[in-house]
Amino acid sequence: MNLTISGHHLEVTPALRSYVTNKLDRITRHFDQVVDVKVLLTVEKQKEKERRQRAECNIHVKGNDMFAECSHADLYAAVDQLVDKLDRQVVRHKDRVQNHQCEAAKRLM
Repeated sequence: MNLTISGHHLEVTPALRSYVTNKLDRITRHFDQVVDVKVLLTVEKQKEKERRQRAECNIHVKGNDMFAECSHADLYAAVDQLVDKLDRQVVRHKDRVQNHQCEAAKRLM
């Protein structure tokens, strides 16, 4: 799995990098065919302080690309919400792949 973590208007510290990596391990536990993961962490220049920390992620798995983004006042909370969204998408994709393979085997019989 190729993991790329980058920051926009933000320096990605080793603590932040390890936090994102540990959270993304949950996705690879559920589905091991993840090819590429790109995470972009940004701080937006908004006048309001709420929802200015944003995390977005592109995941490339075999046969599909998934994207999610979250905004929050705290970057760590945004990463948590992002991983929750991606986890749901990955589990749904895994179920679709497994159900499709089972239906194909049933048709042969």
